[in-house]
Amino acid sequence: MVELETPQLNSIFHALGDATRRSMLQVLAEGERTVSQLAEPFDMSLAAASKHIKVLENAGLIRREVRWRTHVCHLEPSPLATAHDWLGHYENFWTNRLDILDRLLRDEDERAANSKKGNDK
Repeated sequence: MVELETPQLNSIFHALGDATRRSMLQVLAEGERTVSQLAEPFDMSLAAASKHIKVLENAGLIRREVRWRTHVCHLEPSPLATAHDWLGHYENFWTNRLDILDRLLRDEDERAANSKKGNDK
């Protein structure tokens, strides 16, 4: 079980809590991008985009590499596995609850069908 209170998990969910940063991660899943390329689709300054990138970097979700004067970003997917594991606990919780509901509804349908058969005689 993944620990509930870890600095890494907190920083991952903080980073994922912003739509701009999630969009940047989605673009990086397609391949490396420069900071300018990541900033381009958004109505923000390069400095503002760099702040978003820094949050992603601090969470370990991306790696920045300097090539001459160009900063190139790469997706680091392993921290997403940590978040996925944590969320998986709740997926199991809801799956179990829905399985119980399914059984109850099937039992109720079966009782209603048996009751109707008894009334038809």
